[in-house]
Amino acid sequence: MAKSKRDLLGYCGLYCGDCFAYQGVIAGLARDLRRELRAAGFADMAAALLPVPEFSVFREYAQCYDVLGGLVRFRCKRACRGGGGNPRCLMRGCCLGRGLVGCWECGEFEVCDKLRVLERGHGDAAIRNLRIITREGVNSFIAGKRYWHVKAAT
Repeated sequence: MAKSKRDLLGYCGLYCGDCFAYQGVIAGLARDLRRELRAAGFADMAAALLPVPEFSVFREYAQCYDVLGGLVRFRCKRACRGGGGNPRCLMRGCCLGRGLVGCWECGEFEVCDKLRVLERGHGDAAIRNLRIITREGVNSFIAGKRYWHVKAAT
């Protein structure tokens, strides 16, 4: 677990404390649901209900159960600065290699190709956060509004 809120600030400007993988709530709920489904023997019930038109969706029960297993594993117990997250993170490697606390210290973050890898899952949230940090500072950013996912402009 991170020592302070500052430790939860990723090099890229995303805040690990806002991440559902770091928070673990979804992983915990998925684990608990899988446990309940097993205890209830629901796989057998789903198979028995297949002939009923309203329950034909249970054909996908095994796949659903597997997806829940994926959600259980989608957990990050350490924040970015503590070695968590993607072990091949381009931004962490770049910042550490250049002696930067974070991408906000680099004058090129607005056009950085490394940050583009985050767009699929976060839209332009990292860029927005980096702008806030640059303009207002780390402490103000941590205490204020942060972005986790913002759809990129089309």
